[in-house]
Amino acid sequence: MAVLAGVWAELTDLVLPAECAGCRGERLPLRQGACPGCAAALRALRPTSVRPTPAPPGLPRCVALGSYQGALRESILSYKERGRHGLARPLGRLLAEVVAEAAGGRRPVLLVPVPATARAARARHGDHLRRLTRHAAARLRAAGWPVAVAQPLRALPRPDSATLDSAGRAAAARDAFRLRVGRAGGVRRGAAGRAVVLLDDIVTTGVTLAAVARRLETAGIPVYAAAVLAATVRRSRA
Repeated sequence: MAVLAGVWAELTDLVLPAECAGCRGERLPLRQGACPGCAAALRALRPTSVRPTPAPPGLPRCVALGSYQGALRESILSYKERGRHGLARPLGRLLAEVVAEAAGGRRPVLLVPVPATARAARARHGDHLRRLTRHAAARLRAAGWPVAVAQPLRALPRPDSATLDSAGRAAAARDAFRLRVGRAGGVRRGAAGRAVVLLDDIVTTGVTLAAVARRLETAGIPVYAAAVLAATVRRSRA
């Protein structure tokens, strides 16, 4: 039943009338949730290295598809906050392109998504990043990449990061993740000979990715890079 429900959610996003995920325009022809203009804008994005300033200690090299604005921002919000679960496939495929850039070419990789808190997963009817990871991994495998996925961490309850300043985010992230009991050894073996790439949807200050990387590295699982869909544009104060 759960599998059928997932297929139905994806089909209804493509078949039933809906607004464009990228510009929220109505009565437009859509393909995989986006109008032709927004789809073209997303296809035109190219992964590039990003680095928050200041970067938190332990932040791995980070690659993003684009800035958190325009069609990319609205598509992520439509997927995460507006229930458009059918966007997991196209966004996951875009995330695969970022992984390819972050890994530096075709090679064995181990994808580790940043886990969602139980509260966030309930609010979004599932772990949104886990869905993206599944589609990203499928895309890479179809292109001949040796890909494995691991979920060695669990997320502890913490405040909504949108309500926190940079210091608050750092404090909340510091102890936000724990290794799942009995997972470390298996993940260490699975990471042998692979580039470990962390996955997230958005990077702002980098404290979450840094916290996850430190937690893994203390368990003997070195992180090679992080791949995200979008990087927040930080505007200086006038």
